[in-house]
Amino acid sequence: MKEETKLALSQTYRDFRMPRYREIPDVGLYLEQVTKLIGEALAPLGCEALTGSMVSNYVKRGLIRGPVKKQYSREQIAQLIFIALAKSVLSLDGLTTFLRLRERTYAAAVAYDYFCLELENMLAYVFGLKDRVDAVGVERTDEKTMLRNCIIAISHKLYLEKYIAAVAEEAEG
Repeated sequence: MKEETKLALSQTYRDFRMPRYREIPDVGLYLEQVTKLIGEALAPLGCEALTGSMVSNYVKRGLIRGPVKKQYSREQIAQLIFIALAKSVLSLDGLTTFLRLRERTYAAAVAYDYFCLELENMLAYVFGLKDRVDAVGVERTDEKTMLRNCIIAISHKLYLEKYIAAVAEEAEG
């Protein structure tokens, strides 16, 4: 791969930042607003868009609570952002287990913000923006190790998809 292509690939993630828990609206959003918000937040990653029917299926399967008066809360939106990314590396049963484990061990805001920090950390490392992975947080738990491994898988999958697409584009051009 050409060096300028590698540089362009990594630049996509240089300024990438996940919305933090407190930045997610807590006024109750309708389904269309939720999918738009999540789509905009994850657009730089090139992830599959989250559709209204996907969200409805996650509610039916019990991954997230149903909306109240057709509105989704901050916590539900944070869970959907996690699901949108993790569904590429975990089964729906795995996602359910993951979310239930989080509910028993960490508050939603703490878990989600850790997820954001760790994802940004890992993406920067995988895409060559830094030479080592930073330590995020101070406590060492099985849940955090499991989440970090999930984030590693997500980051490497994104890297492979972007790298393969860039190589194919170079071959065509």
